[in-house]
Amino acid sequence: MTIAGLLEKTGWTLLNDGVDTNCEIEGAYCGDLLSWVMGNGMPGQAWITVQVHMNIVAVAQLREFSCILVADGANPPENVVAKAKEEGLPMIATGLPVFESAKKLIELGL
Repeated sequence: MTIAGLLEKTGWTLLNDGVDTNCEIEGAYCGDLLSWVMGNGMPGQAWITVQVHMNIVAVAQLREFSCILVADGANPPENVVAKAKEEGLPMIATGLPVFESAKKLIELGL
């Protein structure tokens, strides 16, 4: 499923308009301990987190995640959203908790 397809099916919010949403999502990874995510996330995954600081962009780029899915209504600062946009990394927001966000992805076949 593409990021655009995910947004269409869920109604979640793309925080940084103008990034490419045609790339494929190849699974998901849930985690907030950045060193753990760096060691275990896989390229192409959507990363579900409640972290909202600048380091999430660097970790997502390092692991080549397809997007960052900020869950539980967490609100990243504008400079973090701008950096993700600069890097071409889609950042998506949902009010669902991490577990419910992951369940939604599973229901959609990811």
